[in-house]
Amino acid sequence: MTSPPSQRLLFLGTPDFAVPSLRALAHSQHQVVGVVSQPDRPRGRGRQLESTPVHALADELDLPLLQPEKVGSPDALAWMRARDASLGVVVAFGQFIPKSVRELPPLGLINAHGSLLPRHRGAAPIQHAILAGDTVTGISVMRVVREMDAGPECLHREIPIGPDETSGELFERLADLAALALCEAVDQIALGTARFVEQDHSRATLAPKLDKEFAALHWDQPRSALLRRIRAATPWPGCTLQLRRAERTLKLLQVCGGEAFSSSDPTGGGASHPAPGSVRVRSGRLCVAALDGWIEVLRLQSPGRRPLSAEEYLRGADIQPDEEAITA
Repeated sequence: MTSPPSQRLLFLGTPDFAVPSLRALAHSQHQVVGVVSQPDRPRGRGRQLESTPVHALADELDLPLLQPEKVGSPDALAWMRARDASLGVVVAFGQFIPKSVRELPPLGLINAHGSLLPRHRGAAPIQHAILAGDTVTGISVMRVVREMDAGPECLHREIPIGPDETSGELFERLADLAALALCEAVDQIALGTARFVEQDHSRATLAPKLDKEFAALHWDQPRSALLRRIRAATPWPGCTLQLRRAERTLKLLQVCGGEAFSSSDPTGGGASHPAPGSVRVRSGRLCVAALDGWIEVLRLQSPGRRPLSAEEYLRGADIQPDEEAITA
């Protein structure tokens, strides 16, 4: 097989999702000549300035780094132009990339996106794929154009979504897949064999940025919809179980919808299904009624406390027989 000619790459990325791609490209036959990441921000309770994950890796690999407030500013353009890159690679950068940047490398910019485009265009494709009940997702490599995630594609790779997989778990698998897909795409571009095909824009769906409202639970919904939302919102923004009478809020870390609770009261009190939001405890098991079945809480966390199994939590918790969950 013909070895692709080495390309000078400009890498734009910011969060953990971009780290495997930068590491893989830096260890390929291609040369990463510059890294652009979002500015470092204060984080945590102490509001200490914290490097972005891509910044940290660039330091580890001793790569030139730029962190502009606006990637299209004159100073940023001058810095990137001086890198003399032949191709730009974007993974979850987090800023709008103007035409002046898109056209800077002779071969343009390509992006690895965490969905099978045109489905789930936007900032949160992984979470929205789980929420929608998709059974398959993947990575799409496309040209960067003005419209978000709308450029022509040259490659996509698929993986199944596990029936109980959370967005955090899927995030890690897709980040690794993005690294493999990008290395393959860069090789194809270097060899001149990459074929870019326009997306079917009529089939596009949107996956907008998440906020805390994304994690709101309405217990009068079907069990399957609630389970998907909890998985999609784990680990962030994280769904909570708010107990009305105990006046406490518990973060849901792991749940299931076991068949044992799909048609009858888990307390053994008969076949009639209680009102949505009803909370039941039996033999170390904590369950909440959805519209058409039970959701069992397997792991949870009280504010400021360590994560516990439901059984561990219930040893020290007094859940009243008439307890109910508040709709978030």
